[in-house]
Amino acid sequence: MKEKYKQYINQDHSFDQATMLGIFCLIIVIAGIFGFVYEFIFYYFNSGMTEFYWRGGNFLPWINIYAIGAVLIYILTYRKRKNPLFVFLASVISTGILEYIGGWLLYHFGNGFRCWDYNNEILNFGNIDGFVCLRSVLIFGISSLLLIYVIVPFCFSLAKKMNRNRKKFLILSYSLCAIFLFDEVYNLIFARVLSLPRASDIYKALGFSYMTFK
Repeated sequence: MKEKYKQYINQDHSFDQATMLGIFCLIIVIAGIFGFVYEFIFYYFNSGMTEFYWRGGNFLPWINIYAIGAVLIYILTYRKRKNPLFVFLASVISTGILEYIGGWLLYHFGNGFRCWDYNNEILNFGNIDGFVCLRSVLIFGISSLLLIYVIVPFCFSLAKKMNRNRKKFLILSYSLCAIFLFDEVYNLIFARVLSLPRASDIYKALGFSYMTFK
């Protein structure tokens, strides 16, 4: 195990384009699920441990900004993986910028809509306009270490183990990602344009609780 980890850190890893895309698909799925679990737990504590809230607007437990952030972190830091401090600091800065821009765009082009508001959350020190705070970017920085030093090596290892069954790996990774992305596109676009029921509408009717920010 230690030898494989040293190889991951010290050696360049080359995959064909299709396999590399499959690895990115797995990262997208895992990161989005991680984000959902983190927010599901955090908002339970934020509410005073009185109620669980379904986060995100999809049927599946997946939040898109975490997937976007994971891809961004990989692109910015993978080649610097020998330096964990660089990975951490670069991730803190880049995810902070991503979170602020994402929150600002949603608010100003979505009629004041907010998916999160640090003005109304616990541990919101360093809060900037409710879009970003020190606690959030520090957690994202720590999560980036998990991504680069645990999740990415896992995805690489899985791709290598399934090298003889490359087709199965591609089918698995592409299919998983396609399911989650279709869920996202349906709720973000199709349901709005075609006036179809959205995940949030159905889950609210079933009694699920959602966070609201004013």
